[in-house]
Amino acid sequence: MLKVFQNIKGDKAIWAIAALLALFSFLPVYSASSNLVYVVGNGTTAGHLVKHALLLFLGFGIMYGIHKIPTHFFKGLSLIAMPIILVLLVFVLAQGTASSGTNASRWIRIPFVGFGFQPSNLAAVVLMIYVARYLSKVRDIKVTFTESILPLWLPVFLVVFLILPANFSTAGIIFSMVLVLCFLGGYPLKYLFGIIGTGLLCLTLFVLTAKAAPDLFSNRVDTWMSRLDSFSNPEDTEANYQIEKAKIAIATGGIVGKGAGKSVQKNFLPQSSSDFIYAIIVEEYGLLGGFALMFFYLFLLFRIVVVANGCGTIFSKLLVLGVGLPIVFQAMINMAVAVELFPVTGQNLPLISSGGTSSWMTCLAIGIILSASNKSLVQDSNSASEMDGNNPLEVLSGQL
Repeated sequence: MLKVFQNIKGDKAIWAIAALLALFSFLPVYSASSNLVYVVGNGTTAGHLVKHALLLFLGFGIMYGIHKIPTHFFKGLSLIAMPIILVLLVFVLAQGTASSGTNASRWIRIPFVGFGFQPSNLAAVVLMIYVARYLSKVRDIKVTFTESILPLWLPVFLVVFLILPANFSTAGIIFSMVLVLCFLGGYPLKYLFGIIGTGLLCLTLFVLTAKAAPDLFSNRVDTWMSRLDSFSNPEDTEANYQIEKAKIAIATGGIVGKGAGKSVQKNFLPQSSSDFIYAIIVEEYGLLGGFALMFFYLFLLFRIVVVANGCGTIFSKLLVLGVGLPIVFQAMINMAVAVELFPVTGQNLPLISSGGTSSWMTCLAIGIILSASNKSLVQDSNSASEMDGNNPLEVLSGQL
């Protein structure tokens, strides 16, 4: 174990933030899991805690392994992973199993291990790497819109619209983050406005098609509409049951909270250990705990920008921003939902909420950021690339 700690490289502040968030998550997850045990009748609190610990352990194993990979290798890996992701998304759209508590088919059940895998989370990371690769490739040349349709926007729209029928919020976040990354990467602004218009048009057509043929997409569009109606009509307390319970939890938490494990609303609030865990945190640890948690995510954002600014290549800069910004953006959305600034989205709180795939993909993204911040790894990879050009993945990355 000591040898593992000695081999940890990269930005120490990011390592510390990830570790602190993960360690803190055990308290609210253990507390909120009582809802699943005593209300839903699912397992034991100790069982949920052990499962959460195992998932985080595997996630940090992913983070450790990924941070040892030279950053430029992700160029070639994104090209290999993109068609695999598209196949997985098509499969889950056609045959995926519904997760408990929802009616959306988003998961692929992994045999013999008891865990589910959500391809949309992996697709988000892979797509951001792919977009960063393309933007770095065309950084110094003038690109027309028609030239970027096939290599850039076709994969983006395929991924987004394969996720859209089952998970509108994730599709929206991915599309928004791609637009932000393209803006930061210098993609012409006039083309981005055209892409936004095209996206809105396609979304409108999708909604109209789903309304005309509801059997095609189950009742997901109705779910989106009901959430938007509930958000725009806050007086409808029956439709806003989750938000009302979350606001009660936050209001009764006060400044310092009720104390660890003393939440009352966890027994009434659905998804209290995942989507609405921030409300439980504020109830138990007060506004001080809520603001402290927000500070750590903002500090993570600061370190992401610092790491990106210190990268030596355009690809590394865009890669760090592309996989890092969605983590903080998702955290802010989760918190905003709890205080009714956003409609209910179903987005987890990164590294805090219970859930396997989301935690693993967050760890994967952080591992990529740590790889870019690993100066010794960058120097070694530069030396190796000067001495050896026979690595197939190296050649693929360099050419593309």
